[in-house]
Amino acid sequence: MADALEWLQYVLAPQVINGASIGVAVVLMALGLTIIFGLLDVINMAHGEFYAIGAYAAVVLLGLGMSFWWALALTPVLMAVVGYLTERSLIQRVFHSKDRHTLTLLLTFGLAIVLEDLLKIVFGANPTRIETPIPGAIEVVGLFFPNYRLFVMALGMVIIAAVWILVFRTRIGAIVRAAAFDRQMTASLGVPVNQVYALTFAFGVALAGISGVLLAPIYSVFPTMGRDFVLIAFSVVIIGGMGSIKGAVLAGLLLTQIQSISSLYISPVWSDPLLFGIMVLVLMWRPQGLFGKLGHA
Repeated sequence: MADALEWLQYVLAPQVINGASIGVAVVLMALGLTIIFGLLDVINMAHGEFYAIGAYAAVVLLGLGMSFWWALALTPVLMAVVGYLTERSLIQRVFHSKDRHTLTLLLTFGLAIVLEDLLKIVFGANPTRIETPIPGAIEVVGLFFPNYRLFVMALGMVIIAAVWILVFRTRIGAIVRAAAFDRQMTASLGVPVNQVYALTFAFGVALAGISGVLLAPIYSVFPTMGRDFVLIAFSVVIIGGMGSIKGAVLAGLLLTQIQSISSLYISPVWSDPLLFGIMVLVLMWRPQGLFGKLGHA
């Protein structure tokens, strides 16, 4: 019995906290993918690079003498501008074409390659470390919870709740959902649909930027950091259901817990194959994902 309690206290609990903190950041990134797909019907292959740019934006702002908290506040704004300009200058050029799904997929994939190479040129290939802004840990009933990871979980849940309220409980969210459901009808009511699309894309990119800043003190910042992380986010979106906010939240928290706890027993090399195996099993059972509907964004 004592051995079981020690295992729960010193082995399992830290992994659960680790999985929860990373899971919240994964959910924020997956929400960006979900919102962009749900409205624009665009699979943004460059989303991981926007996540990496968000982390590097924090590095630059810290290098200019700003605090981590100013970097956390300003980075989403900067990333929203980047997302808006990307949608206006690139996505819109192919969005109305007959083969827009293929073209936008190829376009964002090419953009991801370009952005990753630019990060290597500007910042170099060596990783950069950001100091944890909230050091130390809190002890609760004999369990130690790192302060910064608790902060990431708390802030992430607040942002997730705010996104849900914005989409489903505000006039802005109603306009966004109307534009997603019927573009022509919404435009006929005087709504600037193109601006709605651009701002929604910008919002999704801003969420990726927030994820980059929040995870920068936990992981090192390096040019290819978005490549692996976006695979987890895509797995979350696919398992949860393409376009489903509820699915992205639940799948993100579940998958990161599975990944974190399984690392106690299997090599990290098998971490990604485990997630992809779960994704295949879910799609065999429900091709539309847990909360998605086939043919519905």
